[in-house]
Amino acid sequence: MQQVTNSILKTLYQPPKSSHKGQNGRVLIIAGSDKFHGSLLMAIQTASRVVDMVYVHSVSNNFKLISKLKSEIAVFINVDKSELWDTIELADAILVGPGLEENKENKKLVEKILKKYPEKKVVIDATAVWQVDPYLLHPNCLVTPHSREFEHVFNCQPTSDNVFKMAKYFQCTIILKGQHDYISNDQELWENKTGNEGMTKGGTGDVLAGLAVAFLAKNDVLTSALVAAYLTGLAGDALYKKFGTFFNAEDVIKSLGEVYPVKLAEG
Repeated sequence: MQQVTNSILKTLYQPPKSSHKGQNGRVLIIAGSDKFHGSLLMAIQTASRVVDMVYVHSVSNNFKLISKLKSEIAVFINVDKSELWDTIELADAILVGPGLEENKENKKLVEKILKKYPEKKVVIDATAVWQVDPYLLHPNCLVTPHSREFEHVFNCQPTSDNVFKMAKYFQCTIILKGQHDYISNDQELWENKTGNEGMTKGGTGDVLAGLAVAFLAKNDVLTSALVAAYLTGLAGDALYKKFGTFFNAEDVIKSLGEVYPVKLAEG
């Protein structure tokens, strides 16, 4: 098992000085509901700090919430149902799941994306993990379960060995989130030790998912998974040194902006 360190940052895509808007990543986030709008907010705020364009699609009864968010955070483009499939074609990577309602419509949506676009890089998170058929996963998928979600979707215990076995069997990449994160594709197994007990609060998983899809836009799946897990935990550790466990997911997003350039320079 390999340990994730800041050396992984050496392989991370960096925007060229000559680049223009749209050349450094476009992501689509399919998330949010009336009950869980915070998940959508955390994912948008995180991804928008990395990529050029963030497109957002939510369920139809969530349009009022999207409009409200749009008035507060002018960093994303709202996508309605008629525009969704064209936007999927345009996006470099997709995040689906944070705060979504668990219903048949959303389950069908997840399945259709995986079946119709096997070449598209997709992060399967939160509600989508509970709903996904693991046999539809493919090498461009990154699945981000915590222990109960892992047991549900893969029908086995959440251990490092099983992370490797399931990634190999279903030909996908997995981040098993926990005290230590275990990350694997079908070839390698990694352990990430950044992070602390202050990160059990709601929203930190959405930050990780938002960061993962943002990196996925311009990087391979394993690199994106490793860097997202490492940096999210590192941001939490920086906060823990200052405040103990007295911080939340929004603080983690802000902390990312402090630890990321430092570790990138060291890497």
